Amino acid sequence: MQFVLTVLVWSVLIGVIGLARTTRRVLIACARRMLAVPLPDPVGERRRARPPGDGAAPSTASGADRLRTPLWLLSHVVLGWAGAQLSILLFVAGLLLPGGWAGAEAGVSVNGWSLRAESGWQSWAAALCCLLLAAALCLAVTYALRWLAPRLLGPSPAERLALAAERERALAERNRLAHELHDSIGHTLTAATIQAAVAGEMLCADPMAARAALRSIEESTRAALEDLDYVLGMLREEKAGTAPARTLADLPELLDRLRHAGAVVEPELSGDHAKVQGTLSRAAYRILQEGLTNALRHGAGGPIRVKVATAPDSLELGVVNRTGAGSGMSPGAFPTSGHGLPGLLERVRLLHGEIEAGPDGPDHWRLAVRLPVRLPA
Repeated sequence: MQFVLTVLVWSVLIGVIGLARTTRRVLIACARRMLAVPLPDPVGERRRARPPGDGAAPSTASGADRLRTPLWLLSHVVLGWAGAQLSILLFVAGLLLPGGWAGAEAGVSVNGWSLRAESGWQSWAAALCCLLLAAALCLAVTYALRWLAPRLLGPSPAERLALAAERERALAERNRLAHELHDSIGHTLTAATIQAAVAGEMLCADPMAARAALRSIEESTRAALEDLDYVLGMLREEKAGTAPARTLADLPELLDRLRHAGAVVEPELSGDHAKVQGTLSRAAYRILQEGLTNALRHGAGGPIRVKVATAPDSLELGVVNRTGAGSGMSPGAFPTSGHGLPGLLERVRLLHGEIEAGPDGPDHWRLAVRLPVRLPA
């Protein structure tokens, strides 16, 4: 009775120790190092390492999940204690039995039937069996603990769902940052390259126009540096500042940069764009920016028609430019990543809109986007 009570007290104490979160972190680290089991960090630790308010899902650990760590600790103690006792006993027997040099004898008795190893080859065989059993027992305990570790210390089904949601959030954030880099930096480099070429050609003939092109390069690259600093801060997991928000209110500045690059822009604006705000306005700006960047890269001169029409239930965007030879730039002057049109398709799909992109007649390219919108009264 006293033995049973002692075992129960020790089991309760070990279980209480296992309930602590610090204990689980220590046990996971030990299992990684000593058992070579690839265990992820606890989901709660990952969530606390992130700043509050970043969209982290609340903890979904249940009471049964919290009991897995005490169960692992108890299993580790029981298997380790029993395995160590038997292994030591077998190892000592294996050392003492050969030749009976220490007066040791080995025997097995079952229901009155007994088998006893006498001195000589029988004692050596018994000693070898004891050593092999001790090694096999150590391996069995090790494999049992390695089998139990991912099931008791690894993530539970609820934690796996939280990990999957966290990975999905990280991938979505990386995808958004890639869009930001592609839209902002890609457009700026394209416009700056053309403006530099224009400034070089006009430096002697029209110094005022050359200086205007250089000022436009300075302004556009400064805005791109702000976007780049924000994106790099997010990639380094630093506490980045407010993301530079380009909206339809910045469209005139975007069109001016194109004019400084030597492009002829014909805007067709209708409706009250100031009422389009938030995500829709930012997405509309990026869509137009990508369309105009492609017009600069692949256009063949001539006017670029830009359409922005705001209605109570929809926002229509369009870019039409000439295609073919005669743009003044070599075909390889602007290498592209091939992510522009897929990025537009994804952005429009997330906003439940419609998009058309393709040839418009024999020598024009047309981008047309229609986004659903509900304007405030």
